[in-house]
Amino acid sequence: MRYRDLEHLVVIGSGPGGYVCAIKAAQLGLKTACVEKMPTLGGTCLNIGCIPSKALLQSSELYEETKSHLATHGVKVEGVSLDLPAMMTHKDKVVKDNTTGIEYLFKKHKIDRVRGTGRILEPGKVEVTGEEGTQTLSTKNIVIATGSDVAPLPGVEIDETRIVSSTGALSLSQVPEHLVVIGGGYIGLEMGSVWLRLGAKVTVVEFLDRILPGMDGEVSKQMHRILKKQGMAFKLGHKVTGAEPTNETIKLSIEPAKGGEAEEMTADVVLVAIGRKPYTEGLGLEDVGVELDEKGRVRTDGHFATNVPGIYAIGDAIAGAMLAHKAEEEGVAIAEILAGQAGHVNYEAIPGVVYTWPEVAQVGRTEEQLKEDGVDYRVGKFPFTANGRARAMGATDGFVKILADAKTDRVLGVHILGAEAGTMIAECALAVEFGASAEDIARTSHAHPTLNEAVKEAALAVAGHPLHI
Repeated sequence: MRYRDLEHLVVIGSGPGGYVCAIKAAQLGLKTACVEKMPTLGGTCLNIGCIPSKALLQSSELYEETKSHLATHGVKVEGVSLDLPAMMTHKDKVVKDNTTGIEYLFKKHKIDRVRGTGRILEPGKVEVTGEEGTQTLSTKNIVIATGSDVAPLPGVEIDETRIVSSTGALSLSQVPEHLVVIGGGYIGLEMGSVWLRLGAKVTVVEFLDRILPGMDGEVSKQMHRILKKQGMAFKLGHKVTGAEPTNETIKLSIEPAKGGEAEEMTADVVLVAIGRKPYTEGLGLEDVGVELDEKGRVRTDGHFATNVPGIYAIGDAIAGAMLAHKAEEEGVAIAEILAGQAGHVNYEAIPGVVYTWPEVAQVGRTEEQLKEDGVDYRVGKFPFTANGRARAMGATDGFVKILADAKTDRVLGVHILGAEAGTMIAECALAVEFGASAEDIARTSHAHPTLNEAVKEAALAVAGHPLHI
């Protein structure tokens, strides 16, 4: 057993929450160590999540556009073929470049990277077990940033070869003839889109009667129609109760969610994407008395503190949206708090993005939430069919929808379905963060011709006076 010098802060986990927390803490003068059991830094997001999935989404979009859409722009291409190994090589390089970048930042800020699995022995003591044995870190503060893991589905055993999680879906060796995706949320639709573009038949089985639960209902319905038009099939209101691999296929048992006769479906590959669960096992939380909530998340107060002094938690390990950028904001906030500053996160201004084509993005409240809370609001909508840049791009599917308080005109929520929605949502998140009104957006000059003009027009529409429709 080896003991190390006292640290101001030990962060357990190097995902977006953990590594950002470590960097910010080091910038603020705290002697910081970060414990990570994976060979590379960056956690799920950089290694087997956000970054590799976006690489494949981008590559598959280029393949689909070249094969089917460039002729519209007068670009004729013959003999287009898929080189899946090369696509995977590009994906792996993107991951390596990003994780190497985090290693550089750790060295730049003199952050002590500790390789191994962390366990909290007591407040101020973290035991790390790795290839070189066991060592104990002494510290004033501990931040749990261990992220989340794939949520299992009873009766469907993941082997990461034929029945895969998002991890396995990022590394398939060939395009499946029929991919069945269990779950119609962010991950399922994104990975389903990748393999659909590359030639697979894709069927999405969703327990609820809609895809993208939690997003605005109108956006969800329109996205459903768009994906169906692209060729994605759906079985909504159904559940998968079992998966039996055979020599050539996987036999799935599917039942109506509300009860009824079961049916069978066969697939070459099955993707389980029903959500994620907080990764809190093996941390010694029960032994030190850290409380968990009913979903296994670390229970914290409004300042990320657990019930045990000196132990904090952020990211997917605590309540809230399981988003990398939400974890990053919390990582910055807790580092500031530990350095004696006033760290804070405005959760109303955390955007969410689905990186399908077209993209879906939102920030703030949905119509359903406003109705449930009895809020009097106004709606402004503007379609991309009336946007000059969208027409030039041949990307006219979708719309921008702004929800504003009926009395104060304050922006309460923005929902975008369309090309580059994930980029466009940034100005809307800024509007929510600063308490802007729809009129504030409407009176802001937007460059012409840009997709963002649709945001301005939707803001004008809140007052009933859009200019271009």
